[in-house]
Amino acid sequence: MQSACPLNCWDSCGFQVTVENDKVVKVEGDPTHPITQGKICGRGRMLETRTNSQERLLYPLKKVNGKFEQISWLQALDEIANKLKDIKEKYGSTAVLHSHDYANNGILKNLDKRFFNCYGGVTEIFGSLCWGAGIEAQKWDFGNAYAHEPNDIFNSKNIVIWGRNVARTNMHFYEKLLEAKKRGIKLYVIDPLFNATAKIADEYISIKPGMDGILAAGIIKEMLRLELEDKEFIEHFTHGFADLLQLLTSTSLEKISEMAEVPIEVISSLARIYAKKPTSTFMGLGLQRYQNGGNTIRLLDALVAVSGNIGIAGGGANYANLQVGQSFANEEVSLNSRKKLHRQFPIMKQAEEIVAAKDPEIKMIMVTCGNPLTQVPDSKVVEKAFTSVETLVVIEQFMTDTARLADYVLPTTTVFEEEDFYYSSMYHHYINYGPKLVSPPGETKSDLWIWTQLASRLGFGDDFHNTREQWLKMFLKPLEKRGLTLEKLQEQHTLELPVLYIPWQDRKFRTPSGKFEFTSNLGQLMGDSGLLKLSVPEESKWNNPDLANKFPYSLLTIHPLRSNHSQNYHLLPTKSVKIEVAINIAESLQVQEGDDVRVWNDRGEVKGYAAILQKAYPNTINIDEGIWHQFGGPVNNLTSSRPSDNGLGSTLYDCLVNLEKIN
Repeated sequence: MQSACPLNCWDSCGFQVTVENDKVVKVEGDPTHPITQGKICGRGRMLETRTNSQERLLYPLKKVNGKFEQISWLQALDEIANKLKDIKEKYGSTAVLHSHDYANNGILKNLDKRFFNCYGGVTEIFGSLCWGAGIEAQKWDFGNAYAHEPNDIFNSKNIVIWGRNVARTNMHFYEKLLEAKKRGIKLYVIDPLFNATAKIADEYISIKPGMDGILAAGIIKEMLRLELEDKEFIEHFTHGFADLLQLLTSTSLEKISEMAEVPIEVISSLARIYAKKPTSTFMGLGLQRYQNGGNTIRLLDALVAVSGNIGIAGGGANYANLQVGQSFANEEVSLNSRKKLHRQFPIMKQAEEIVAAKDPEIKMIMVTCGNPLTQVPDSKVVEKAFTSVETLVVIEQFMTDTARLADYVLPTTTVFEEEDFYYSSMYHHYINYGPKLVSPPGETKSDLWIWTQLASRLGFGDDFHNTREQWLKMFLKPLEKRGLTLEKLQEQHTLELPVLYIPWQDRKFRTPSGKFEFTSNLGQLMGDSGLLKLSVPEESKWNNPDLANKFPYSLLTIHPLRSNHSQNYHLLPTKSVKIEVAINIAESLQVQEGDDVRVWNDRGEVKGYAAILQKAYPNTINIDEGIWHQFGGPVNNLTSSRPSDNGLGSTLYDCLVNLEKIN
């Protein structure tokens, strides 16, 4: 049977699922899917294990005297609804915090927004741990974050993969890179880690973590020296170029080379590569997870603009593709107009804000599609915050770190146990249909059922009085005039959404000036200077030499290979914490492969076994994120909750640590 992957991932795959006796027995790729074409990754295959796991939560749970007891849905829903009523009457609706993340891309998994708007508006979180700084940066530069459609790379002469290991996170793009190489297109990878994508590159450029924007500035500077810039594009379609020139004259190429630790001859070579159009750039999410993260993406955007690779086939500053999600009836579904009160906390600092909240204090937290105790930075502070409130409700499939702290845990369905459709605003522009294939185990219920039941108890049941089919049709309503209907999606299992294959081809940008903005008017409206800067990570020898002496190593926390963040970590056969160490660290500390080591800073520590990275950037350590507390995590014991420069992203990679061998 055909189905679809719900994970928040670049690829958004089509599935072929084998079902026997009302049980999922195998998950494979759907060979008819136009992009994923029968291939899926280990994270997708793990959904069979996830669905059938004996560790699934099957019944509503309530914590009584520190221990969970099974209760009925009637009791759970009545008690939670009564608490919501009481809190709203005594303190106002914003005394409730809704903590939501992206564990599931299902349209109907996200009707929690409608529920809380109809409730009157709550305290919400904004920004993104994952990609928020880069999204905001491209809105400042272009007016929105759009990418070229997948097959456009075959129009490129050169492809630059910048801080993105597509072999691990975007396997179908990796397949296209292999095909592009066969066609004679040159591939360049810029990354602190010599990863699987770097192995197939024509050239790998090693860079100091967090210094990507500095390198981009150096390439622009060299392009201008060599007179390789696209003068026509700059003159007619950009705003603020004089400010960029002034910035670049404030430093030398030698200084940039020293800071990025990339040789001048490599910078010069990259300038010529960008001038040899069309050159496409594909940016990863990790390079914007620093204090200077928004500025980093803006400098990469500026490089693509100066070289004239915007709005042309085979070019692009490809980071995200938000146009994919802009085809749906989002406003009609979310009912934002029903929100009477509103308060926002940044997702990175939600813990500190919870503890400090006044007028009103946070009395209740409801967690959906997330595991903040593992995923939100500075985990000790997060635990303090989530245990400080009177009531914590978690909708979950497993007893995660967050669920363990809850007062109520409500068991929910997996992708194969409910009908929905899925899309991702990251790579391709197709939506995928997922029918209900098997019965949910025990008393697990869909998120939609839970919200519908609570809404009826709180007096706005009519706002949820739709069938599942009616909800799905409501989302697709704007597309009906194009013949893209629910019936067609159910029949074909995937539909192509109407997007621009080559964004900005008409040179009409969605910025206040209507041009590409080197100096951002939107940034100025938000209280920033809007100027590009030669900024560096907060935790670096350039900004904080004393801290760098105390903690000399840069910590990266990349995504696990077989788990989307923390979702599958408890289901993996090996759960030991692997601490990957650059070879120069191993040699200086006499650390051997497999040695027990401790990584620490002023925020916390993580212990595990060492694995030696032969070609990583010197003084770099990696620990995959998503590790549960019971298995030695989370790695966010070490990371900072500081927001990025533009306030919309995390600084998870802006992290210095020390390491020692232990017995």
